[in-house]
Formats: sequence, structure tokens, C-alpha cells
Amino acid sequence: MSLSAALRGNPRLGTWLRVHPGGWVEVFSGKVELGQGILTALAQIVAGTLGLGADQVRMVAANTARSPDEGVTSGSLSVQDSGEALRQVCTEARAIYGDVAARRMGVPVGTLSLERGVFGGRLSYWNLADDALLDRDATGLPRAVAEPGPGLARLDLPDKVFGRPRFIHDMTRPGLCHGRMVRPPGPGARLLAAGAAPTGVTVVRDGSLLGVVADTEEVAVAGAIALAAASRWTAPDALPETVALAAWLRAQPAETTHLVHAAPDPHSNQPAIARTVCADYAKPYLAHASIGPSCAVAQWTDGALTVWSHTQSVFNLRRDLALALRIEPDKVTVQHVEGSGCYGHNPADDVAFDAAFLARQAGHRPVRVQWSRADELGWTPFSPAMAVAIEADLDVAGSIVGWRHTIWSNGHSTRPGRGTSPALLGAWSLDPPFERQPAINAARAVGGGADRNAAPSYDLPSWSITDHRVLSMPLRASAMRALGALLNVFAAEQIMDRLALDTGSDPIAYRLRHTNDHRARAVIEMAARHGNWGSPLPEGMGRGFGYARYKNTGAYCAVVALIEAAEVIRVRHLVIACDVGIVIDADGVVNQMEGGAIQATSWVLKEAVRFEAGQVTSTSWEDYPILTFSEIPAVSVHIAPSDAPSVGAGEGSVGPTAAAIANAVSAALGVQVRQMPFSPDHVIAAFDEQMGEQA
Repeated sequence: MSLSAALRGNPRLGTWLRVHPGGWVEVFSGKVELGQGILTALAQIVAGTLGLGADQVRMVAANTARSPDEGVTSGSLSVQDSGEALRQVCTEARAIYGDVAARRMGVPVGTLSLERGVFGGRLSYWNLADDALLDRDATGLPRAVAEPGPGLARLDLPDKVFGRPRFIHDMTRPGLCHGRMVRPPGPGARLLAAGAAPTGVTVVRDGSLLGVVADTEEVAVAGAIALAAASRWTAPDALPETVALAAWLRAQPAETTHLVHAAPDPHSNQPAIARTVCADYAKPYLAHASIGPSCAVAQWTDGALTVWSHTQSVFNLRRDLALALRIEPDKVTVQHVEGSGCYGHNPADDVAFDAAFLARQAGHRPVRVQWSRADELGWTPFSPAMAVAIEADLDVAGSIVGWRHTIWSNGHSTRPGRGTSPALLGAWSLDPPFERQPAINAARAVGGGADRNAAPSYDLPSWSITDHRVLSMPLRASAMRALGALLNVFAAEQIMDRLALDTGSDPIAYRLRHTNDHRARAVIEMAARHGNWGSPLPEGMGRGFGYARYKNTGAYCAVVALIEAAEVIRVRHLVIACDVGIVIDADGVVNQMEGGAIQATSWVLKEAVRFEAGQVTSTSWEDYPILTFSEIPAVSVHIAPSDAPSVGAGEGSVGPTAAAIANAVSAALGVQVRQMPFSPDHVIAAFDEQMGEQA
């Protein structure tokens, strides 16, 4: 059996697993807990594969001193990648310890039972504990054990439910002091003169990077405010007009790539194109808008740095901290501590650098830095604004025979650890400053970035994708949940509804007409059935549908949305059907599907970064509203049975939910709203555009 990618990069069994003589197994994964329950799912895999009870497995939070380097916790890949690696590691560990137990008992290994870590009722892992047994590389031993059975209760929830200290924000250390950063008025502004040090704080400056350190958080906050008022900056760089983002994107210099699938042979007889349907779609910049602002603690000891961070990649952060601070990576240790969920590249890495920068001036004292709400909303890496144009060719029978999908967007990643210059906000303000590099896209082989889910989720004879990676980046752009799949599925599924309407077809039947994938058909039919598709609704209500296979290789997901259109649009109910392959933790799948759907609902209905005069102005909850608890719709999740390999669930529902809401709005109002968010202005503009098309 071939090794998983994560295991090929970290083949030593002991890197992943340690049998403790005290009666438990320590598990080391490079994936981190972001509130998605991943450590629970991985613990379940380990317990089931090693024949242990849940209480005999202890997950160790990722850190650069001990954990395998598994890159970034992102892309709904943790169960798929780390889970498979741990399954293979535990299969081999079970075989190794079983062989030792059989030899000591003088019996054939195949005759040994295994229950709660005890072989044959006599010898346990703990009796045989020896680190040397796992000091060897994985071999790809064929899997000989069953998938894990009963689910585990979430390991991280009790502390969170009962308010016990667990987050980085709760962390204390002896001698802890507090820091705050002083931000410029907008991107590109440089510091001309810093004000005098306010009482009780130490001012730390390097070039245009400015901050304060104090004994208490209150004094640090007050000192930063006073220092900001007394400092002078150059004018910030110009920003595009918020209301004309799509046009601005189309006008910028770009790196263009093309992907063509099943291009028709010009010399063969192809179905005649009866007509072509075209439409444009757009989304604004989006902020992560985590309820808990980013936070980190850093401490220098004899030239070595330790950072406690809620980063998504402890190793990538270590690489960029070493670059920015001009020290060797082996002088930096990064320890993961849970923070507010992010589902994308939020400022966790930036605040870690801020804490390390300030702590360098604090002697051996640890420094805690927490961003303000204005920092969190104004200086986060934003999900990039995007524009999409789709053209669909139909034959005389109304079937799709050609499809062209064009994208204008910044790249969707400026994550740390991947370039020659550190991708950390503060590093760009040092003297001399490090270069701020343009955002890039992930390779299509791993799902892509702006072009994620641009390839149709249906069986079409001919399609093409043109991706214009916009090189101008007035606001820092990076990864956010589902990347380009949010707008690409939103656009494609609205076109599918329009084509169904124009050809007199039911939207569900029209989609089924264009796919032969039995798993796709199963989730489409399941969502339609549970979502009461076709049943009558009162006036002002609408029901819509959306479907996609995430990354075209991951989770299948279909959504039926029920909305009410009055003074504002309210989503009342979301019915989700999904196929994620073999289910490790059903409750975790449900939680992830729900979370993706709720976040997509907030994006479609409410969220947009606003800016003017070179400044981001949406820096409070009043200016950047998110879905409130009273506005969250009911969500029902139905999981299709499957024996296919496990894939992630956290991002699969995002695009289909956005599309289902859009199609439900169209069903209720008789107009397609193609610009997010669905504000009254955008709804009115959609009516005006429709009237212009009909004139």
C-alpha cells in the first residue's frame, strides 16, 4: 500500500505516535484544532485502528519541536490527509506490538484478540512500551483493521461550554506584559514621526512599525491610542471605488491562464448552437470577522524565541518569523494554542510577529498582543473581490453543449512560509521593509484558488476556464473558506437555474439531465426530497437549489434554501445533502456542513468590506455586520452512505448554499441578483438591469 502524502514527508512512525507506559498513547499531528473538531476525528481514527478506548488516546497540540510538518490546516483536507497518515501509522504500530506480544506469549499473532490495548488478555501496549519499536520508517503495510466504529464526544467542547481557560486569549505566564500595535491610517502609509512615549509604556519602533509594551493591558491600550494621535504619517495608497470593483478588476494588469476540456474537433459534426446565455457575477472583499480578535504570546530566552499562536501552520509561521527577525529557524519554536475559528488565512500569523517584535524589547518577559476590533476588521488578509462571466451554449433541445467561465480576481493566498519574503503584515513596515508579494493561487491539482470549482460539476461535452490573476493588490488578499468556489458555484448554479427556466424544465430535472455521476445524482435527489422540492409556498417565499462537488474531487453537496423576501431577505431553512465518503465522525460532518452554510448565508446577505480615501472604513460591527444568532436559519443535514475514501466537509456546503439562496430569491422575486451581498441596493439594481434587458 502506498504511503499517504503526509506520511511520505514524515515517514518515521515515532514522529506520529508514542506509547506511554502510564497507559495511554500520545498522538502527534501537524493539523491544528480550529473549532472544526479535527483532533476528535483523528483521535477516533487512532482509537479504532489501535483497538483502544477513547480515554487511552491523548492528542498533542501541534508544535514545531515535536510534531510532523503537515503544512497548513486548510482546504478540508485534515481527515483526508492526516487521518489517512495516522491510520497507516497505527496499522503498522498495531502489527509491530502484536508481533512482540505474540512472541512473548509463544502463540501465533493471528490468534491474539485486542481489546482496550491488551493483546490476548495478557500483554498490553503499556507492558511492551518501547520507543525503539517505532523508531523506523513506515512501509505501507496493507491495512488489516476495520474502520473506527463508535463516535467520540468532542474533546475540545467541555472547556468551551463551561468557560474554562482554553484559548490563547486566556493564556498567562510568569512576568507577562502586554503589547499593542499602532496602525497607519491606511495601506501604504509610512511613519514620518512618532509621538512621545505616553506614561507607563515603552515605545518600540523599527521603520514604520510602531508599538507599545506595558505591564497591564489597559495601560498598553491607552498608550497605543495616545501614541497614534501624536504620530504623523504619509497619505495612504489609493483604493478602488467600492461600487465599481468588478469594472476595476477587469481593467487591471493580469496573468492569464486557460484550461480547455474536450474542445470540439472543428472538422467533426458538432451539435448546432441554438443560442447562448451570458451573465456576469461579482463578490466584494470579505473579512474573516472572527468574534475573537487575533492574539499571540511571545518570549525571548537567550536569543531563542518561543511563540504561542493560533496559526494554521506552526512550521510555515516559524519559517517566516525566522526570515522577518533574521534568525535561524531552529531558534524559533511555535506552539499551537486554540483561538477563534478562522477557516482561512486570518491575522493569527501577523499578531504572532507583532508579539515577537515587541517581546524582543522586553528582556526575558513574555509579551501578549491582542489585536483590536478595528485591527481585526481593517488589517486582516481579505478574501479577494472577484468578477465572473459565464457563457453557456445550448442546442435546439435545450441541452448544454458549450460552457465558458471567465474569472477576474487576485490570487487567493499570501500565506506565510511559501516565499523568499515573509508574508507577515509587520515585516512590510520594517526598515528596510520586506517586499509584499502579490497573492498566488494554489495549483489546480490541489483544488486551485480563484478557479476553484470553475470547472462545471456536470458532464458537459465542452468547457473552458479563463483565469485572469489580477496583479494589482490594493488590499492584502488571501485564503478564506472555499476560496473561489463561493462565487464560481454561486454563478454557475444561477446559470443552471436560468437555463432550466428558459427551456421549461424543472431545475432539479435539468441538473440530473446533465450528470451521470451516481453520487451526484444521489445527493441532488436526497436534497430535493428532504427539501420538499416542488411543494407550494405562500407569496413572498422562495425555494432554491444549489449543487457542487467541492474542488470537483471532494465532497458532494446539494442544498435547498427556503427564503422570505420582505423588507430584507431572510433565510428560513437550509436542507443539505452530502456525500463525504466514509464518515469518521457523523456529528463532525454535520457541524462542518452547518458551519459552512451559515457562514455562506452571512456572506450572501450581509458582508462587504468598505473603504474610501485610502482607508478601510468597515472596522466595527456596525460597519461590517455579520449574521446574528436570531437570523441564523434552521439547518438540516442528511449524509449519504458511502464506502468511498473520506474527504473533508468544512467547505463543501459554502458554494451550494450561496447558490441555493440566490436561486430562492429569484424564485420569490422573479429576478436574479448577481452581486453579493443581497443588500436593498443590489436587489433594486437587479430589477433595473432586468427591465433594461427587456426594454
